Amino acid sequence: MISRRNFLSVSAATFGAALTLPPFRLNADESKPYQILAAKPGTAPLAGANAPPVKVWAYQGQVPGPVIRARRGEKIRVRLNNGLAQPTTIHWHGIRIDNAMDGVPGLTQDAVQPGKTFDYSFTVPDAGTYWYHPHHLSWEQVARGLYGLLIVEEETPPMVDRELPFVADDWRLNKAGQIDDASFGNLGDWSHGGRMGNWLTVNGLTDPEIPVRGGERIRLRMVNTANARVLAFDFAPLTAQVIALDGQPVSPWTLGAGGLRLAPGQRADIILDIPAEPGAILPIQEVSTRNPIKAATFKVAAGQPLRAISPNDPIVLAPNRLLAAPTLDSAQLIELLMEGGAMGGLRQGSIDGAMVSIEELVQKKLVWAFNGAVGMQKKPLATIPRGRTAVINMVNRTAFPHAMHLHGHHFRVVERNGKTVHGAPWRDTELANPDERVRIAFVADNPGKWLFHCHTLEHTAAGMVTWVEVV
Repeated sequence: MISRRNFLSVSAATFGAALTLPPFRLNADESKPYQILAAKPGTAPLAGANAPPVKVWAYQGQVPGPVIRARRGEKIRVRLNNGLAQPTTIHWHGIRIDNAMDGVPGLTQDAVQPGKTFDYSFTVPDAGTYWYHPHHLSWEQVARGLYGLLIVEEETPPMVDRELPFVADDWRLNKAGQIDDASFGNLGDWSHGGRMGNWLTVNGLTDPEIPVRGGERIRLRMVNTANARVLAFDFAPLTAQVIALDGQPVSPWTLGAGGLRLAPGQRADIILDIPAEPGAILPIQEVSTRNPIKAATFKVAAGQPLRAISPNDPIVLAPNRLLAAPTLDSAQLIELLMEGGAMGGLRQGSIDGAMVSIEELVQKKLVWAFNGAVGMQKKPLATIPRGRTAVINMVNRTAFPHAMHLHGHHFRVVERNGKTVHGAPWRDTELANPDERVRIAFVADNPGKWLFHCHTLEHTAAGMVTWVEVV
Protein backbone atom coordinates (compact mmCIF):
# COMPACT_ATOMS: atom_id res chain seq x y z
CA MET A 1 0.00 0.00 0.00
CA ILE A 2 1.31 3.44 -0.89
CA SER A 3 1.84 5.38 2.31
CA ARG A 4 0.41 8.83 2.91
CA ARG A 5 4.00 9.96 3.42
CA ASN A 6 4.65 8.98 -0.20
CA PHE A 7 1.66 10.79 -1.74
CA LEU A 8 4.06 12.71 -3.93
CA SER A 9 6.47 10.08 -5.22
CA VAL A 10 6.09 11.68 -8.65
CA SER A 11 7.83 15.03 -8.79
CA ALA A 12 6.25 18.32 -9.73
CA ALA A 13 8.51 18.45 -12.78
CA THR A 14 6.41 15.67 -14.29
CA PHE A 15 3.62 18.17 -14.86
CA GLY A 16 4.03 21.43 -16.72
CA ALA A 17 0.31 21.96 -16.89
CA ALA A 18 -1.33 24.97 -15.32
CA LEU A 19 -4.05 24.38 -12.77
CA THR A 20 -6.87 25.01 -15.20
CA LEU A 21 -9.84 23.02 -16.38
CA PRO A 22 -11.97 23.48 -19.50
CA PRO A 23 -15.12 25.51 -18.90
CA PHE A 24 -18.59 24.19 -19.64
CA ARG A 25 -20.83 27.15 -20.44
CA LEU A 26 -24.49 26.24 -20.14
CA ASN A 27 -27.45 27.18 -22.26
CA ALA A 28 -29.87 29.47 -20.44
CA ASP A 29 -32.07 29.66 -23.53
CA GLU A 30 -34.77 27.02 -23.13
CA SER A 31 -35.12 26.75 -26.89
CA LYS A 32 -31.60 25.29 -27.11
CA PRO A 33 -30.78 21.65 -26.38
CA TYR A 34 -29.48 20.45 -23.04
CA GLN A 35 -25.73 20.25 -22.57
CA ILE A 36 -24.57 16.66 -22.13
CA LEU A 37 -22.78 15.42 -19.03
CA ALA A 38 -21.87 11.77 -19.57
CA ALA A 39 -20.80 9.52 -16.69
CA LYS A 40 -18.72 6.57 -17.87
CA PRO A 41 -15.51 4.63 -17.23
CA GLY A 42 -12.23 6.11 -18.38
CA THR A 43 -8.63 6.71 -17.33
CA ALA A 44 -6.78 9.60 -15.72
CA PRO A 45 -3.07 10.35 -15.03
CA LEU A 46 -3.62 10.58 -11.27
CA ALA A 47 -0.28 9.01 -10.32
CA GLY A 48 1.82 10.91 -12.83
CA ALA A 49 2.64 10.99 -16.54
CA ASN A 50 5.26 8.25 -16.12
CA ALA A 51 2.91 5.94 -14.24
CA PRO A 52 0.19 3.75 -15.76
CA PRO A 53 -3.13 5.57 -16.28
CA VAL A 54 -5.57 4.97 -13.46
CA LYS A 55 -8.95 3.47 -14.28
CA VAL A 56 -11.63 5.91 -13.10
CA TRP A 57 -15.25 6.85 -13.62
CA ALA A 58 -15.52 10.32 -15.07
CA TYR A 59 -17.80 13.01 -16.46
CA GLN A 60 -16.91 13.81 -20.07
CA GLY A 61 -13.84 11.61 -19.74
CA GLN A 62 -11.98 13.81 -17.27
CA VAL A 63 -11.33 14.04 -13.53
CA PRO A 64 -12.47 16.41 -12.18
CA GLY A 65 -15.40 16.79 -14.57
CA PRO A 66 -15.84 19.96 -16.61
CA VAL A 67 -16.15 23.22 -14.72
CA ILE A 68 -19.77 24.27 -15.11
CA ARG A 69 -20.14 28.06 -15.18
CA ALA A 70 -23.34 30.06 -15.04
CA ARG A 71 -24.30 33.56 -13.97
CA ARG A 72 -26.42 34.27 -10.91
CA GLY A 73 -30.09 34.02 -11.89
CA GLU A 74 -29.32 31.93 -14.97
CA LYS A 75 -31.00 28.61 -15.70
CA ILE A 76 -28.78 25.53 -15.86
CA ARG A 77 -29.81 22.78 -18.28
CA VAL A 78 -27.83 19.53 -18.15
CA ARG A 79 -28.69 16.10 -19.51
CA LEU A 80 -27.06 13.27 -17.56
CA ASN A 81 -26.16 10.29 -19.75
CA ASN A 82 -25.51 7.24 -17.59
CA GLY A 83 -22.76 5.18 -19.19
CA LEU A 84 -22.04 3.28 -15.97
CA ALA A 85 -22.98 -0.29 -15.11
CA GLN A 86 -24.92 0.94 -12.04
CA PRO A 87 -27.59 3.59 -11.46
CA THR A 88 -26.53 7.15 -10.69
CA THR A 89 -27.77 10.73 -10.21
CA ILE A 90 -26.26 14.21 -9.94
CA HIS A 91 -26.56 16.27 -6.77
CA TRP A 92 -25.73 19.98 -7.09
CA HIS A 93 -24.01 20.48 -3.75
CA GLY A 94 -24.72 23.81 -2.06
CA ILE A 95 -27.18 25.16 -4.62
CA ARG A 96 -30.53 26.19 -3.13
CA ILE A 97 -32.23 24.32 -5.91
CA ASP A 98 -35.77 23.29 -6.86
CA ASN A 99 -36.42 20.13 -4.85
CA ALA A 100 -37.19 17.94 -7.88
CA MET A 101 -33.71 18.68 -9.26
CA ASP A 102 -31.74 17.86 -6.08
CA GLY A 103 -30.59 14.44 -7.31
CA VAL A 104 -31.42 12.27 -4.28
CA PRO A 105 -32.75 8.85 -5.35
CA GLY A 106 -35.79 7.69 -3.44
CA LEU A 107 -36.50 11.19 -2.16
CA THR A 108 -36.52 13.63 -5.10
CA GLN A 109 -36.14 11.35 -8.14
CA ASP A 110 -35.61 7.78 -9.24
CA ALA A 111 -32.02 6.74 -9.81
CA VAL A 112 -31.01 6.95 -13.48
CA GLN A 113 -30.52 3.42 -14.75
CA PRO A 114 -27.57 2.32 -16.92
CA GLY A 115 -28.00 3.55 -20.48
CA LYS A 116 -30.71 6.04 -19.48
CA THR A 117 -30.77 9.85 -19.21
CA PHE A 118 -32.17 12.48 -16.88
CA ASP A 119 -32.66 16.19 -17.56
CA TYR A 120 -31.72 18.69 -14.84
CA SER A 121 -33.09 22.20 -15.24
CA PHE A 122 -32.92 24.78 -12.45
CA THR A 123 -32.10 28.40 -11.71
CA VAL A 124 -29.04 29.27 -9.61
CA PRO A 125 -30.00 31.93 -7.04
CA ASP A 126 -26.62 32.53 -5.39
CA ALA A 127 -23.21 33.41 -6.79
CA GLY A 128 -20.36 31.33 -5.42
CA THR A 129 -18.29 28.15 -5.59
CA TYR A 130 -20.26 24.87 -5.61
CA TRP A 131 -19.76 21.36 -6.95
CA TYR A 132 -21.65 18.39 -8.36
CA HIS A 133 -21.41 14.66 -7.66
CA PRO A 134 -23.60 11.52 -7.58
CA HIS A 135 -25.95 10.81 -4.70
CA HIS A 136 -26.41 7.11 -5.45
CA LEU A 137 -23.70 4.77 -4.14
CA SER A 138 -21.72 7.98 -3.68
CA TRP A 139 -19.21 6.21 -1.41
CA GLU A 140 -18.01 4.37 -4.53
CA GLN A 141 -18.91 6.71 -7.39
CA VAL A 142 -17.28 9.82 -5.89
CA ALA A 143 -14.22 7.78 -4.86
CA ARG A 144 -13.85 6.67 -8.48
CA GLY A 145 -13.77 10.26 -9.77
CA LEU A 146 -17.33 11.40 -10.43
CA TYR A 147 -17.39 15.06 -9.39
CA GLY A 148 -16.81 18.53 -10.79
CA LEU A 149 -16.79 22.21 -9.94
CA LEU A 150 -19.86 24.42 -10.43
CA ILE A 151 -19.19 28.18 -10.46
CA VAL A 152 -21.95 30.79 -10.31
CA GLU A 153 -20.59 34.18 -11.32
CA GLU A 154 -21.44 37.53 -9.76
CA GLU A 155 -22.95 40.23 -11.98
CA THR A 156 -19.89 42.35 -11.17
CA PRO A 157 -16.95 40.04 -10.51
CA PRO A 158 -14.21 41.13 -8.10
CA MET A 159 -11.07 42.78 -9.47
CA VAL A 160 -8.62 39.90 -9.86
CA ASP A 161 -6.25 39.09 -12.67
CA ARG A 162 -7.22 35.44 -12.90
CA GLU A 163 -9.20 32.75 -11.12
CA LEU A 164 -8.14 29.13 -10.75
CA PRO A 165 -9.92 25.98 -9.54
CA PHE A 166 -8.38 23.98 -6.69
CA VAL A 167 -10.21 20.64 -6.49
CA ALA A 168 -8.50 18.50 -3.84
CA ASP A 169 -9.00 14.77 -3.38
CA ASP A 170 -7.31 11.84 -1.71
CA TRP A 171 -7.46 8.53 -3.54
CA ARG A 172 -6.93 5.03 -2.23
CA LEU A 173 -4.59 3.34 -4.70
CA ASN A 174 -3.28 -0.22 -4.47
CA LYS A 175 0.25 -1.48 -5.11
CA ALA A 176 -0.46 -1.55 -8.84
CA GLY A 177 -1.27 2.16 -8.79
CA GLN A 178 -4.97 1.56 -9.44
CA ILE A 179 -8.04 2.42 -7.35
CA ASP A 180 -8.28 -0.14 -4.56
CA ASP A 181 -11.49 -1.88 -5.63
CA ALA A 182 -11.18 -4.60 -2.99
CA SER A 183 -11.62 -2.11 -0.13
CA PHE A 184 -14.93 -0.64 -1.32
CA GLY A 185 -17.63 -1.36 1.24
CA ASN A 186 -15.08 -2.23 3.93
CA LEU A 187 -16.91 -2.34 7.27
CA GLY A 188 -13.82 -0.99 9.02
CA ASP A 189 -14.02 2.19 6.94
CA TRP A 190 -17.77 2.46 7.40
CA SER A 191 -17.59 2.09 11.18
CA HIS A 192 -14.52 4.29 11.69
CA GLY A 193 -13.45 7.49 9.93
CA GLY A 194 -14.51 6.58 6.39
CA ARG A 195 -12.45 5.78 3.29
CA MET A 196 -9.15 7.58 3.80
CA GLY A 197 -6.98 7.78 0.72
CA ASN A 198 -3.21 7.47 0.30
CA TRP A 199 -2.64 9.61 -2.79
CA LEU A 200 -3.33 13.35 -3.00
CA THR A 201 -4.28 15.19 -6.17
CA VAL A 202 -5.17 18.76 -7.01
CA ASN A 203 -7.39 18.96 -10.08
CA GLY A 204 -6.57 15.35 -10.86
CA LEU A 205 -2.79 15.91 -10.86
CA THR A 206 -0.05 14.94 -8.45
CA ASP A 207 1.77 18.04 -7.17
CA PRO A 208 0.98 20.22 -10.21
CA GLU A 209 3.28 23.12 -10.99
CA ILE A 210 1.12 26.19 -11.54
CA PRO A 211 2.64 28.97 -13.66
CA VAL A 212 1.88 32.42 -12.23
CA ARG A 213 3.09 35.94 -12.93
CA GLY A 214 4.77 38.21 -10.43
CA GLY A 215 2.38 40.77 -8.98
CA GLU A 216 -0.67 38.78 -10.09
CA ARG A 217 -3.81 38.68 -7.93
CA ILE A 218 -5.55 35.28 -8.09
CA ARG A 219 -8.93 34.04 -6.92
CA LEU A 220 -8.58 30.39 -5.94
CA ARG A 221 -11.84 28.40 -5.86
CA MET A 222 -11.26 25.49 -3.50
CA VAL A 223 -13.30 22.35 -2.78
CA ASN A 224 -12.58 19.21 -0.76
CA THR A 225 -14.04 16.29 -2.74
CA ALA A 226 -12.54 13.54 -0.54
CA ASN A 227 -14.87 10.84 0.75
CA ALA A 228 -13.80 11.30 4.34
CA ARG A 229 -10.54 13.16 4.95
CA VAL A 230 -10.57 16.65 6.44
CA LEU A 231 -7.90 18.48 4.43
CA ALA A 232 -5.93 21.58 5.41
CA PHE A 233 -3.82 23.82 3.17
CA ASP A 234 -1.08 26.27 4.13
CA PHE A 235 -0.08 28.93 1.59
CA ALA A 236 2.78 30.50 3.59
CA PRO A 237 4.76 32.59 2.77
CA LEU A 238 1.94 33.89 0.59
CA THR A 239 -0.73 36.00 2.26
CA ALA A 240 -4.05 34.23 1.71
CA GLN A 241 -7.30 36.11 2.23
CA VAL A 242 -10.57 34.19 2.65
CA ILE A 243 -13.50 35.94 0.93
CA ALA A 244 -16.17 33.19 0.81
CA LEU A 245 -17.04 29.88 2.47
CA ASP A 246 -19.41 27.29 0.97
CA GLY A 247 -20.21 29.77 -1.79
CA GLN A 248 -21.32 32.57 0.52
CA PRO A 249 -19.32 35.81 0.97
CA VAL A 250 -17.62 36.49 4.32
CA SER A 251 -15.90 39.54 5.74
CA PRO A 252 -12.35 39.09 4.42
CA TRP A 253 -9.86 37.58 6.85
CA THR A 254 -6.27 36.47 6.51
CA LEU A 255 -5.25 32.88 7.10
CA GLY A 256 -2.94 32.29 10.02
CA ALA A 257 -0.68 29.43 11.04
CA GLY A 258 -2.17 26.04 10.23
CA GLY A 259 -3.77 27.20 7.01
CA LEU A 260 -7.33 26.58 5.88
CA ARG A 261 -9.23 23.49 7.03
CA LEU A 262 -11.88 22.03 4.72
CA ALA A 263 -14.12 19.13 5.70
CA PRO A 264 -15.49 16.89 2.93
CA GLY A 265 -17.89 18.90 0.78
CA GLN A 266 -16.77 22.32 2.05
CA ARG A 267 -15.49 25.08 -0.22
CA ALA A 268 -13.57 28.33 0.11
CA ASP A 269 -12.67 31.26 -2.11
CA ILE A 270 -9.15 32.56 -1.46
CA ILE A 271 -7.39 35.69 -2.74
CA LEU A 272 -3.64 35.27 -3.28
CA ASP A 273 -1.23 38.05 -4.22
CA ILE A 274 1.84 36.67 -6.00
CA PRO A 275 5.10 38.45 -5.09
CA ALA A 276 7.05 40.21 -7.84
CA GLU A 277 9.93 37.73 -7.68
CA PRO A 278 10.59 36.13 -11.10
CA GLY A 279 11.55 32.47 -10.77
CA ALA A 280 10.28 32.11 -7.20
CA ILE A 281 8.98 28.67 -6.15
CA LEU A 282 6.00 28.86 -3.77
CA PRO A 283 4.75 25.51 -2.41
CA ILE A 284 1.23 24.85 -1.13
CA GLN A 285 1.39 22.41 1.77
CA GLU A 286 -1.31 19.97 2.90
CA VAL A 287 -1.00 20.08 6.70
CA SER A 288 -3.83 17.95 8.11
CA THR A 289 -1.37 15.41 9.55
CA ARG A 290 1.91 15.60 11.44
CA ASN A 291 3.74 15.08 8.15
CA PRO A 292 2.96 18.01 5.81
CA ILE A 293 3.11 17.17 2.12
CA LYS A 294 3.30 19.36 -0.94
CA ALA A 295 -0.06 19.58 -2.70
CA ALA A 296 0.91 21.95 -5.51
CA THR A 297 3.48 24.60 -6.39
CA PHE A 298 3.23 28.12 -7.77
CA LYS A 299 6.17 28.99 -10.05
CA VAL A 300 6.58 32.68 -10.77
CA ALA A 301 7.38 33.26 -14.43
CA ALA A 302 10.54 35.00 -15.54
CA GLY A 303 10.25 38.45 -17.01
CA GLN A 304 8.53 41.66 -16.11
CA PRO A 305 6.03 41.34 -13.21
CA LEU A 306 2.45 42.32 -13.82
CA ARG A 307 2.84 44.91 -11.06
CA ALA A 308 5.73 45.78 -8.75
CA ILE A 309 3.65 46.09 -5.59
CA SER A 310 0.76 43.82 -4.70
CA PRO A 311 -2.60 45.52 -4.10
CA ASN A 312 -3.29 46.09 -0.43
CA ASP A 313 -7.03 46.60 -0.74
CA PRO A 314 -9.18 43.64 0.36
CA ILE A 315 -11.69 41.96 -1.93
CA VAL A 316 -15.20 42.27 -0.49
CA LEU A 317 -17.95 40.28 -2.21
CA ALA A 318 -21.51 41.56 -2.11
CA PRO A 319 -23.78 39.22 -0.13
CA ASN A 320 -26.20 36.99 -1.98
CA ARG A 321 -29.50 38.83 -1.84
CA LEU A 322 -32.01 36.06 -1.24
CA LEU A 323 -30.69 34.53 1.98
CA ALA A 324 -33.00 35.30 4.92
CA ALA A 325 -31.43 35.68 8.37
CA PRO A 326 -32.89 33.28 10.96
CA THR A 327 -34.85 34.73 13.88
CA LEU A 328 -34.47 32.55 16.95
CA ASP A 329 -37.35 33.82 19.11
CA SER A 330 -39.98 31.48 17.68
CA ALA A 331 -37.68 28.91 16.07
CA GLN A 332 -38.64 25.25 15.75
CA LEU A 333 -36.11 23.18 17.73
CA ILE A 334 -35.01 19.88 16.23
CA GLU A 335 -32.85 17.49 18.25
CA LEU A 336 -30.24 15.35 16.47
CA LEU A 337 -28.24 12.91 18.58
CA MET A 338 -25.37 11.20 16.73
CA GLU A 339 -24.51 7.71 17.96
CA GLY A 340 -22.76 4.57 16.82
CA GLY A 341 -19.66 3.59 14.93
CA ALA A 342 -16.62 1.97 16.45
CA MET A 343 -16.35 2.76 20.17
CA GLY A 344 -19.80 4.33 19.94
CA GLY A 345 -21.65 1.94 22.23
CA LEU A 346 -24.70 1.47 19.97
CA ARG A 347 -26.66 -1.58 21.17
CA GLN A 348 -29.72 -1.39 18.92
CA GLY A 349 -31.41 0.94 16.47
CA SER A 350 -34.76 1.45 14.83
CA ILE A 351 -35.59 1.16 11.15
CA ASP A 352 -38.97 2.74 10.44
CA GLY A 353 -40.03 2.09 14.03
CA ALA A 354 -38.88 -1.53 14.26
CA MET A 355 -36.10 -2.17 16.78
CA VAL A 356 -33.09 -4.07 15.40
CA SER A 357 -30.21 -5.53 17.44
CA ILE A 358 -26.65 -4.39 16.86
CA GLU A 359 -25.79 -7.86 15.51
CA GLU A 360 -28.45 -7.54 12.82
CA LEU A 361 -27.42 -3.95 12.11
CA VAL A 362 -23.81 -4.98 11.59
CA GLN A 363 -24.96 -7.64 9.12
CA LYS A 364 -26.76 -4.87 7.22
CA LYS A 365 -23.67 -2.63 7.59
CA LEU A 366 -25.81 -0.04 9.38
CA VAL A 367 -23.76 1.09 12.37
CA TRP A 368 -24.63 4.78 12.88
CA ALA A 369 -27.82 6.34 14.22
CA PHE A 370 -29.58 9.68 14.46
CA ASN A 371 -31.89 9.79 17.50
CA GLY A 372 -31.72 6.00 17.62
CA ALA A 373 -32.91 5.65 13.99
CA VAL A 374 -30.50 3.91 11.64
CA GLY A 375 -30.39 4.85 7.97
CA MET A 376 -32.99 6.50 5.78
CA GLN A 377 -36.47 6.46 7.36
CA LYS A 378 -39.91 6.76 5.82
CA LYS A 379 -40.77 9.62 8.17
CA PRO A 380 -38.80 12.88 8.19
CA LEU A 381 -36.68 14.06 11.09
CA ALA A 382 -38.96 17.11 11.16
CA THR A 383 -41.71 18.83 9.20
CA ILE A 384 -41.13 22.59 9.09
CA PRO A 385 -43.66 25.21 7.95
CA ARG A 386 -42.35 27.20 5.05
CA GLY A 387 -40.79 30.49 6.17
CA ARG A 388 -40.19 29.40 9.75
CA THR A 389 -36.75 29.41 11.37
CA ALA A 390 -35.52 25.97 12.39
CA VAL A 391 -32.72 25.22 14.83
CA ILE A 392 -31.05 21.79 14.69
CA ASN A 393 -29.22 20.87 17.88
CA MET A 394 -26.49 18.44 16.78
CA VAL A 395 -24.94 16.41 19.60
CA ASN A 396 -22.01 14.21 18.59
CA ARG A 397 -21.71 11.28 20.97
CA THR A 398 -19.38 9.32 18.69
CA ALA A 399 -15.59 8.97 18.48
CA PHE A 400 -15.38 10.62 15.05
CA PRO A 401 -16.03 14.02 13.42
CA HIS A 402 -19.02 14.39 11.10
CA ALA A 403 -19.34 16.96 8.30
CA MET A 404 -23.09 17.56 8.36
CA HIS A 405 -24.58 18.73 5.05
CA LEU A 406 -28.10 20.16 4.65
CA HIS A 407 -29.55 20.13 1.15
CA GLY A 408 -31.47 23.06 -0.31
CA HIS A 409 -30.54 25.61 2.36
CA HIS A 410 -27.69 27.51 3.97
CA PHE A 411 -27.48 27.85 7.74
CA ARG A 412 -25.51 29.59 10.46
CA VAL A 413 -23.95 28.14 13.60
CA VAL A 414 -25.62 29.94 16.51
CA GLU A 415 -24.22 27.98 19.44
CA ARG A 416 -21.24 25.69 20.04
CA ASN A 417 -20.83 23.71 23.26
CA GLY A 418 -23.33 25.93 25.06
CA LYS A 419 -21.70 29.21 24.03
CA THR A 420 -23.54 31.61 21.74
CA VAL A 421 -21.85 32.22 18.40
CA HIS A 422 -22.26 35.66 16.84
CA GLY A 423 -21.66 36.51 13.19
CA ALA A 424 -21.03 32.98 11.95
CA PRO A 425 -20.74 32.58 8.17
CA TRP A 426 -23.43 30.99 6.06
CA ARG A 427 -22.60 27.34 5.41
CA ASP A 428 -24.20 24.24 3.92
CA THR A 429 -21.71 21.81 5.51
CA GLU A 430 -20.49 22.08 9.11
CA LEU A 431 -18.08 19.86 11.03
CA ALA A 432 -19.25 18.50 14.40
CA ASN A 433 -16.30 17.07 16.30
CA PRO A 434 -16.48 14.22 18.86
CA ASP A 435 -18.30 15.18 22.06
CA GLU A 436 -19.25 18.51 20.53
CA ARG A 437 -22.69 20.14 20.53
CA VAL A 438 -23.41 22.45 17.59
CA ARG A 439 -26.64 24.35 16.97
CA ILE A 440 -27.37 25.53 13.44
CA ALA A 441 -30.23 27.82 12.37
CA PHE A 442 -31.83 28.44 8.99
CA VAL A 443 -35.02 29.79 7.49
CA ALA A 444 -36.93 26.92 5.88
CA ASP A 445 -37.87 28.91 2.79
CA ASN A 446 -37.31 26.22 0.14
CA PRO A 447 -40.24 23.77 -0.02
CA GLY A 448 -39.68 20.07 -0.47
CA LYS A 449 -37.95 17.03 0.98
CA TRP A 450 -34.35 17.82 1.89
CA LEU A 451 -31.63 15.37 2.83
CA PHE A 452 -29.51 15.99 5.95
CA HIS A 453 -26.50 13.70 6.32
CA CYS A 454 -22.87 13.29 7.21
CA HIS A 455 -20.65 14.00 4.20
CA THR A 456 -18.24 11.29 5.21
CA LEU A 457 -19.78 9.20 2.48
CA GLU A 458 -19.27 5.86 4.21
CA HIS A 459 -21.09 7.23 7.26
CA THR A 460 -24.06 8.17 5.08
CA ALA A 461 -24.16 4.66 3.64
CA ALA A 462 -23.88 3.14 7.13
CA GLY A 463 -26.79 5.04 8.67
CA MET A 464 -26.01 8.76 9.16
CA VAL A 465 -28.74 10.06 6.91
CA THR A 466 -32.15 11.64 7.49
CA TRP A 467 -34.38 14.28 5.91
CA VAL A 468 -36.58 17.24 6.71
CA GLU A 469 -39.71 18.36 4.90
CA VAL A 470 -40.54 22.02 4.32
CA VAL A 471 -44.28 22.45 3.69
